[in-house]
Amino acid sequence: MKESEDTVRLDKWLWAARFFKTRALASEAVTGGKVHLAGNRVKPSRKVKINDCFEIRRGYERYEVIITDVTDRRGSAVSAQSLYRETESSIKKRIGEAEKRKLAMMQRPHSDSRPDKKQRRKIRQFNAKL
Repeated sequence: MKESEDTVRLDKWLWAARFFKTRALASEAVTGGKVHLAGNRVKPSRKVKINDCFEIRRGYERYEVIITDVTDRRGSAVSAQSLYRETESSIKKRIGEAEKRKLAMMQRPHSDSRPDKKQRRKIRQFNAKL
């Protein structure tokens, strides 16, 4: 398929734009409702066009991207980033959510190592009293 064509399958484009590692994962994400076009679920075989706006969820991250170029060939990361433009509101939300997750992780107590024998005895004694 030529890169100058106007449409490409959504799962191929997501794979080429490096949102997902394999095309199968991209197809599974679309089928699972992780990709929306104008708030509506879409199928992996849907043809994408330039200026389509998609919302993509990947783990904790949400991307709202506008397609600037279509291709079905996976290239370098630099060329993949030129296939779309993320909206300003999406960037702000994503960075804000990452900060919230980072702060939440810092508030949780965690130790650097496993408890030693003496500490395990104290834990057992404490749990036995409950």
